[in-house]
Amino acid sequence: MIEPFAAESVRGFLHRPEQPSGDAIVLTHGAGSNCRSPLLVDVATEFSSAGYFALRCDLPFRQTRPAGPPSPGGAALDREGLRAAIAAMRRIAAGRIYLGGHSYGGRQATMLTAADSGVADGLLLLSYPLHPPRRPAELRTAHFPKLHTPAVFVHGGRDPFGTLEEMRSALALIPAPTKLVEIAAAGHDLRSAAAAKLAVGHFIAFTAFK
Repeated sequence: MIEPFAAESVRGFLHRPEQPSGDAIVLTHGAGSNCRSPLLVDVATEFSSAGYFALRCDLPFRQTRPAGPPSPGGAALDREGLRAAIAAMRRIAAGRIYLGGHSYGGRQATMLTAADSGVADGLLLLSYPLHPPRRPAELRTAHFPKLHTPAVFVHGGRDPFGTLEEMRSALALIPAPTKLVEIAAAGHDLRSAAAAKLAVGHFIAFTAFK
């Protein structure tokens, strides 16, 4: 069952599983999208089918503006929005709470957990934006050595924000357990028929014993 969700500053849609496992995940979107993106819907549906509560939520910048990219000065507010969404899910699910995001949303999730490793039990990063397209020297990895939360990175072989080899090198900076899931034919949007199923399947297997 999918229902609109609103709790204080958190806005989005909650996927309720028919047979809850007790675990939950918060999922958020990229810089040019919102929580209704097809990728997030597909991933949330897969998690719900596996027994997870899955909350797709709009970051604060998207709640303020229905279109357009986030402001660099507003990133801290977006991270606090993720913290609020996790807190809301802790009132619903008694088990582990995970955090996931596509592109910009995933980057903010890593920055939040690098600063506070106890905020979530694991990360699902969909198309982490390793660097701007055609600017490989501008890496967004300064916080990776402080990331102690287990993380699964799902990345397309045609992603202009980072090659698979660049991702492997970046993940070596992270002291926590990590896994790189390759979607060979996909670009940054991960619009592959198998992307959501592969992402969720690998994430559940990866976190089973964490």
